[in-house]
Amino acid sequence: MKKLLVILLTGLLAAACSHSSQDYKESAADPALLRQSWHRLTDVIVHDIFSPPVASRIYAYSSVAAYETLLPAHPEYKSLAGQLNDLTPAPQPDTTQEYCYPLASLHAYLTVGRAMIFSEDSINNWEARIHQRYHDLGVPDEVFDRSVAYGQQVADHVLAWAKQDGYNQTRGQRHTVSTVPGTWKPTPPAYMDAIEPFWNKIRPFVIDSASQFQPDRPTSYTEDMGGAFMADVKKVYETGNNLTPEQREIASFWDCNPFVMNTTGHVMFATKKITPGGHWLGITSIVTEKDSADLMETAEAYALVSVTLADAFIACWDEKYRSNYIRPETAINQFLDETWEPVLQTPPFPEYPSGHSVISTAAAEMLTSLYGDSFSFADSTEQQWGLPMRHFDSFRQAAQEAAISRLYGGIHFMPAINNGVDEGRKVGQYIIGKLQTRHHPLADKQALLKKE
Repeated sequence: MKKLLVILLTGLLAAACSHSSQDYKESAADPALLRQSWHRLTDVIVHDIFSPPVASRIYAYSSVAAYETLLPAHPEYKSLAGQLNDLTPAPQPDTTQEYCYPLASLHAYLTVGRAMIFSEDSINNWEARIHQRYHDLGVPDEVFDRSVAYGQQVADHVLAWAKQDGYNQTRGQRHTVSTVPGTWKPTPPAYMDAIEPFWNKIRPFVIDSASQFQPDRPTSYTEDMGGAFMADVKKVYETGNNLTPEQREIASFWDCNPFVMNTTGHVMFATKKITPGGHWLGITSIVTEKDSADLMETAEAYALVSVTLADAFIACWDEKYRSNYIRPETAINQFLDETWEPVLQTPPFPEYPSGHSVISTAAAEMLTSLYGDSFSFADSTEQQWGLPMRHFDSFRQAAQEAAISRLYGGIHFMPAINNGVDEGRKVGQYIIGKLQTRHHPLADKQALLKKE
């Protein structure tokens, strides 16, 4: 009888272990863990004060790593290898072995992100919590170790790809301030050096080159008080002096300037904020959650939006340092009112075109290709920085508001906004036409969504 009980108990334990080893799979694919990991990476990017272009690079490589690591479990999706510039196929797992691909994907995402930031302990602490979560779910030890190892392989592959993009070669290079009238000059209160003057040397992700979508030329500079340039100057000045409360709120909501400096006597300190690209990936997080996107769909959205943002920054920065255009604050102080200050602090780089106009429009085009032109959402991205949420009926509506916010903020002329929107649309549509993730071009899905 005792022997029978032992046999029965052993059988029950074996069945329980077998059941628990399978139980983890559904819970392991929780997309909230990827969204939470994005939030943790964003917190570090804000804390470490990375510039908007550099932040976009961090997001893009991390998101591509997460997406590529999940692919073996989702044959209905296509790799971005061969579609993104110089990206070769990632290492493949042993098909005879079991893996927890969500765990592998998060490890790849965090490993790539950690390699590109300064505050590594924050990512380490978060990853330890992720690992404990998967242990608690019942992932068998051998599957756990194998999955982390596979995520590391993909991360190493992506980091090797990133190492060849020209980033390291552009570190330490500075912009020479021109004495030519009408060109960019450092602005108060910090009079910082120009940020990332050689960003056009970074290898793009999808577009052929940084200069592929050059916008129309900015208004020709002239000191003629009746000329077109001075009309642009007066437009910013008059708008800034007559803002409505709603316009001020819009300007603040889309500020996204990680370089805001505060002065108190002889003390100067920074107010840390999310970057424009971070804001649009925040929107991506909100949208994927509202749409109940699964983990693969969420990873896809992060990857596609982040590479679009990264290329939009490369294209925008290419023109910024080609035209090297004067900021409204500099012109208004020189010609109209020497005491005038914009509502927003002027960012430390040339004016033309408006970066938020370019990257917001590009991101909105990509999100529209994924979710349609009538996807309404409440944007709570800025609540962490003390700003109320704003509601939008579409991604393009949000992008239009982001663009005009630069006029309200007093940091861009209208040609930089209008032509920036045009450049961003071209970048976004080009990437949509080039990339294919679900065995059909994104452009086909966008056309289908328009018919629904």
